[in-house]
Amino acid sequence: MAARRDRTHYLYLAVIAAVVLGIAVGFAAPGVAVELKPLGTGFVNLIKMMISPIIFCTIVLGVGSVRKAAKVGAVGGLALGYFMVMSTVALAIGLVVGNLLEPGASLRLTDEVAAAGEKQASGASEGTVDFLLGIIPKTLVSAFTEGEVLQTLLVALLAGFALQAMGRAGEPVLRGIGHIQRLVFRILAMIMWVAPVGAFGAIAAVVGETGVDALKSLAVIMVGFYLTCAVFVFVVLGALLRLVAGVNILTLLKYLGREFLLILSTSSSESALPRLIAKMEHLGVSKPVVGITVPTGYSFNLDGTAIYLTMASLFVAEAMGNPLSVGEQVSLLVFMIIASKGAAGVTGAGLATLAGGLQSHRPELVDGVGLIVGIDRFMSEARALTNFAGNAVATVLVGTWTKEIDKVRVAEVLAGRVPFDEQTLVDDHAPAAGDADDTDDLPEAREPVKV
Repeated sequence: MAARRDRTHYLYLAVIAAVVLGIAVGFAAPGVAVELKPLGTGFVNLIKMMISPIIFCTIVLGVGSVRKAAKVGAVGGLALGYFMVMSTVALAIGLVVGNLLEPGASLRLTDEVAAAGEKQASGASEGTVDFLLGIIPKTLVSAFTEGEVLQTLLVALLAGFALQAMGRAGEPVLRGIGHIQRLVFRILAMIMWVAPVGAFGAIAAVVGETGVDALKSLAVIMVGFYLTCAVFVFVVLGALLRLVAGVNILTLLKYLGREFLLILSTSSSESALPRLIAKMEHLGVSKPVVGITVPTGYSFNLDGTAIYLTMASLFVAEAMGNPLSVGEQVSLLVFMIIASKGAAGVTGAGLATLAGGLQSHRPELVDGVGLIVGIDRFMSEARALTNFAGNAVATVLVGTWTKEIDKVRVAEVLAGRVPFDEQTLVDDHAPAAGDADDTDDLPEAREPVKV
């Protein structure tokens, strides 16, 4: 086992080296660097290819092995309630910092920038009704072929509840899905060996497209946004995690360090979604909580996007010389949070959502979106990292509130005494679905941790 872990350790050292090399190439030869973008896109597409089957297997195994349907509903309701509260907190923090910094006051809008803002508005996100109808797939299998997270979530929940209702007759199906889950996680582990190539291409293209000038002129909004996200994660989420679950936020983030590196190198939190599911289960959170909280959080728990939308809206309004009143700020940004659902993990979706919100509430401000087009990719890094951290914390909190977490195992895993298997991404010690007669309390169904 030690040799296996050593090999994956070298893999992530290679990712770090690839990121540094990509930055160097981006600055030294911007034209060449931009041409490397397909390398990053290809790697992210490989990861996305695995998301639907992993979500389906995880949720079906989790829901199907719980005897009481009410428990699944309680987990989902609690998770959605928590997401709503934390989105509101993130909104408030973004509003406060944005009003204090006033970063857009000294910028000037040019015709070129205005045209860039207009282009973003044309790709704005869909309305709330379209979003809700879009959760229903065209066919039972189209959710897998189209890669829609929420559609996969719906199909998996239906399959899970159906197997739950079948009782013991459904146990062979659950065992079969358990074997399929091991297969897809093994494929994902193989794909991860391409990560250095993907990281190199993605970072080189971002640096080559952006250059240094945009970073210098818009440093205030960038630094302010990164610091605001850091305060939200370490102060707000950190305090909540400590009070509710007794877990140190730094220890949890260290445990997820490789996932943060993956997000940083690809600018997409979706690239780490399958690994977050695997690691939260390994941590000791039950399958139903992980299977419902993580995929739902990727569409509804957008803490980083909420902070971005508030600060960016204030920035654009000030740069256009037409600041938003307090009432306008609240109504516009609440609309944006609703419109942004489903945008998590998609690079650049935050910019389109910002443009769409301004277009619907204050059309005269849409041209100003072009002011931040140049640095949006760098800000999307902080959005993705914050969204990911928020979903990891949410999974632990929901598991604690529903008593679906093995606290002894959490302590052992975070202390490094029960290492995560990077080769299979699944725990061999976990009981197979349907093996236990009573699986109402999944954390207790685990074998005792051997120290």
